[in-house]
Amino acid sequence: MATNFSISLRGRVSQRPAAIATVFCVLLTSALSIVVPAKAQDRLEAQYRVTMTGVPVGTINWQVDFQNNLYATSASGGASRVLSLLVNGQGQIASNGTIVDGHLVPKQFTSNIIDEDGDTELMVSFVDGVATESVVKGPAKRPPLTPIYDADRRGVIDPLSALLIANGIPGALPSKSCHQALPIFDGQRRYNLVLTYQRMDKVKLDHGYAGPVLVCGATLAPIGGYRVDSMIVKYVAARRDIELWLAPVAGMPFLAPVELSVPTLIGTLSIQAERFESIGRR
Repeated sequence: MATNFSISLRGRVSQRPAAIATVFCVLLTSALSIVVPAKAQDRLEAQYRVTMTGVPVGTINWQVDFQNNLYATSASGGASRVLSLLVNGQGQIASNGTIVDGHLVPKQFTSNIIDEDGDTELMVSFVDGVATESVVKGPAKRPPLTPIYDADRRGVIDPLSALLIANGIPGALPSKSCHQALPIFDGQRRYNLVLTYQRMDKVKLDHGYAGPVLVCGATLAPIGGYRVDSMIVKYVAARRDIELWLAPVAGMPFLAPVELSVPTLIGTLSIQAERFESIGRR
């Protein structure tokens, strides 16, 4: 699911699980061949509640617009300092691109994040499958980070686009949507989000969607751009009990997150949708 904690649902660009969650957030595409027909514009509007061991610590607002073979998505939110060890920051992220054979192909990704590292603004351009980042504004000093090589920037997708997973047919919940590794690059960090099928379940949200969901296990595989000594990243990367719950986007051949659960050192970080509604606009 810009966030503010890299939740891609990416909340913000941060080293912390909240950020990674958003990033799982953020986070997700299998080769399913479909064609999106010319149609009126459709919009997904969602709002998420972020809690730590049941205590509210933040919110995320997410919007996605589809029109013909184009899409644009943005998210914003923040988390309080009540549990600043894991969740802290605010900001916005946005992405846009085209829909090709039923998959999102990003053209540009931007983020403006304020967290414990400072104020960071960056832009990522995707050209011919290669991502190039440009830092507009960043902290004066940065800790040593693991390298990101040229090959790591090829065939990648941004965290927000990764949150929309192709399912082939509107309304379908195929288990194979969970069998894939999502190559994600947010301009600072490069990682794979490896999904595996867990089970089918059901949800009933306060506003919007009620029905079956696809539950995927999610494993973070860090590749580059992380602090060399980050114990948080090492801890999250070792987890095998992270779950991502996906619901269909009405009228569109995509799935999107309605819940993310990340066990942490001090409890479970949960990002749950309170509103998840598809709106057709003529």
